[in-house]
Amino acid sequence: MKNFFQLTLILIFINLISATNGQIYSYKEDPFKQLQELLPSPNDNRLASGAPGPGYWQQKADYHIKVTLDDEKQRLIGSETIDYRNNSPHQLNYLWVQLDQNRFDPNSEELLIQEAPGLEGISFNRLRSQLYRRSFKGGHQIKKVTDKKGNEIKYNIIGTMMRIDLENPIPPKSNYVFNIDWEYNIIDADLNRARGGYEYFKEDKNYIYEIAQWFPRMAAYTDYTGWQNKQFLGSGEFTLEFGNYKVEITAPNDHIVAATGELQNAKAVMSDTQIKRWNEAKKSGEITFIVTPEEAKKNQSKKTKSTKSKTWIFEADNVRDFAWASSRKFIWDAKYHEFSKNKKAWAMSFYPNEAEPLWSKYSTESVAHTLDVFSKFTFDYPYPVAISVNGPVFGMEYPMICFNGPRPEKDGTYSESTKNALIGVVIHEVGHNWFPMIVNSDERQWTWMDEGLTTFLQFLAQAEWQQKWSSGRGKPKSITSYMASSKQRPIMTNSESIHQFGSNAYSKPAAALNVLRETVMGRELFDFAFKEYSRRWMFKRPEPADFFRTMEDASGKDLDWFWRGWFYTTHNVDIGISSLRLYEIDTKNPDIEKPIQKNKRDELNAKDLIDQRNQSIPKAVDKNKSLLDFYNKYDPLDITGADRRGYNDWIKGLDPEELKLLSLRKKFYVVEFENIGGLVSPIILNINYQDGKNERIRIPAEIWRKNNDRVSKLIISDKEITQIELDPLLETADTDRHNNFWPPKAIESRFQIQKRKKSKNPMQKAKEEEDRLKKENQKSSKSDE
Repeated sequence: MKNFFQLTLILIFINLISATNGQIYSYKEDPFKQLQELLPSPNDNRLASGAPGPGYWQQKADYHIKVTLDDEKQRLIGSETIDYRNNSPHQLNYLWVQLDQNRFDPNSEELLIQEAPGLEGISFNRLRSQLYRRSFKGGHQIKKVTDKKGNEIKYNIIGTMMRIDLENPIPPKSNYVFNIDWEYNIIDADLNRARGGYEYFKEDKNYIYEIAQWFPRMAAYTDYTGWQNKQFLGSGEFTLEFGNYKVEITAPNDHIVAATGELQNAKAVMSDTQIKRWNEAKKSGEITFIVTPEEAKKNQSKKTKSTKSKTWIFEADNVRDFAWASSRKFIWDAKYHEFSKNKKAWAMSFYPNEAEPLWSKYSTESVAHTLDVFSKFTFDYPYPVAISVNGPVFGMEYPMICFNGPRPEKDGTYSESTKNALIGVVIHEVGHNWFPMIVNSDERQWTWMDEGLTTFLQFLAQAEWQQKWSSGRGKPKSITSYMASSKQRPIMTNSESIHQFGSNAYSKPAAALNVLRETVMGRELFDFAFKEYSRRWMFKRPEPADFFRTMEDASGKDLDWFWRGWFYTTHNVDIGISSLRLYEIDTKNPDIEKPIQKNKRDELNAKDLIDQRNQSIPKAVDKNKSLLDFYNKYDPLDITGADRRGYNDWIKGLDPEELKLLSLRKKFYVVEFENIGGLVSPIILNINYQDGKNERIRIPAEIWRKNNDRVSKLIISDKEITQIELDPLLETADTDRHNNFWPPKAIESRFQIQKRKKSKNPMQKAKEEEDRLKKENQKSSKSDE
């Protein structure tokens, strides 16, 4: 028995060696394997088609918030009443509330898990930020939590989450009302990169406040994860419930306030002139200043700031969040814009004079353009207003309002990149109204579901802004260096674990969707399916599986190979042309075939170096002719009568159809491709022929289904092929273009010649310093005289 086991192990080992060395095929994950085992099982909440099911439910949270902005201490004081509706079929024993400002507590988990920055060559701003972050006393200060009768409720704060311990569970299909009072210090967004905060202007001693994640917000309770109470660590953004908001913002009397929703008390907070301009803008449909640059400059230049305050009241229905901005520096312009047939909304911008002339020219127009394009590819914008605010936050999105940072130089000039940055970031952040503000994905878990889709639509919107757009984010060729890199993780990675955040969650998904739209599905099929996904999940909460399934359900295309390769792996597209073989039909006619074979043989022999050098060496058969016999003159490629008789007999046995095929004078090319990067992809070829004409061939990715490593394709032509180029239009994100050509091309590059400067020796430097001091002393002596 012992010998039997030893023999078995030896045989297994030999087989493994043979498999390793002798076979082309190797076991690995099948890229065409269906995704069932990776996706959650369909159910009554989420159907196999990717649509919400008859059992779909989601919670609701309505807010009535009163908040005061302390412009002296940069502090917020607020109180809120939350009406929480439990639409789930489950009993809830406690509630979870998000306290996002606790991220800025000096002892926060986010700060504790941060790795050390590179200190060599650290900038002043970076060092200042590191010190400020550790000294800033941030975080929500919860004053009290009470039920609707005013009775205190027990609560427990765990980092950026607060658990409210209910005295009695909340039954299914019922609501619970409670109150929270809180305060917090507003962070300096210039000193610490944040999604909200203030910016201080030394010249006029004023502030711009961009206020976000500012009130205790209900955490989401969902069918797929229960309570989404993952800590807010800075990268994974927000998972929120829809609801109706009434928010009363008390700010200094001379401030202008912009916010989510519609202003309810315009007459109480706006001047008669401003209201008149508002009404004129609504009639004209043109961009109109509600607060002019001159008025804003005058307002910010007052030596004594107003000590009085006024309250701006806003209401917003069916939104998942609320943000606002306040400053005495704001210029305010507005356009009542028709973005679809009989569909209008306000496009507005708020910005300081420091943003001019860039903002009045481009911001509101960019907002309006976004409403046009995003509505076309998804669904009509359902909200009454869309706002862009300039302040310290470079780019951040909230329902109906977003914060955007690009500004011109102090002299009013700007570069092309600054201009494009402004237009691009406005399109992107306003575009987030669709994803995730309406199609309400779980940002805390999946960044790509809102950032990737928004970046893709931003790419489409920029293409409709102007023909040439310098930003390449979204183009397949722009993602190749990232996809070929080693430090990356799949798109389907939790937001807090992503390497190279922008490439992973923004650029790669956008490029993937462009490949899907342009190459795999085609525009018409893709656009229909994408619109169907957007429409299905308006004001609902989709998961990745819902997106994948809907795109397949609405298009009739099996895309599992695409999702698996692009979203679940870090493979890259690198297909190379490994060989090209030419075949022509052998006629079997000795008068045709034997001369061809003889010419090829003789050409090859004539090239042989040894034969050439041996040509002049005396031969034995030349000295002694008796050594010659039949074979010295025999050539197997000489045509014989037997050859001709055999050919004629064979021809007589062929029918007319076979004779027709035999007479074909076509060229049969076999192109072999190698999948080097591991990610299967369509094969697109541009073929040039000897007569100067070319042909485009598009081969679906399914050609790789039986062999993921190597495939071949037959090309039948009347003409000789002179060149083949793979991925000629740069549409598949192929990471290595050097192997995309037959015949191969030289790798071209350029180098620069540098002229080295001779450094000065210590004696020269000392002499220069001595001379400099002498000159200074001479000048000093003359001035004394």
